[in-house]
Amino acid sequence: MANIAVIKTGGKQYIVHPGQKIKIEKLPTKEGDEVVFDDVLLIDNGEKTEIGTPTIKGATVKGKLLKQAKAKKVIVFKFKAKKREKTKKGHRQLYSEIEILAIAQK
Repeated sequence: MANIAVIKTGGKQYIVHPGQKIKIEKLPTKEGDEVVFDDVLLIDNGEKTEIGTPTIKGATVKGKLLKQAKAKKVIVFKFKAKKREKTKKGHRQLYSEIEILAIAQK
């Protein structure tokens, strides 16, 4: 059983370990479903570190989708001096909260 892994999802990389909860880009699955990440870039089990080229074949990280939600609102404010031009927009990013269950390596 591995202790730490680096996974790639949604164009970002995350360092994960079993029992950890992470917020990632929204996934098209239902709450309570199991999620499997196949893009594992690194696995470290305390004794041996394996680095993929670019991914490790046969390695998976399993997780459980806890909830789908929106993040806090971010205000986007654009202003152009001496032109009397300003724009204010708000944005709430969709995310999925995942609990990491296991890191498997073949």
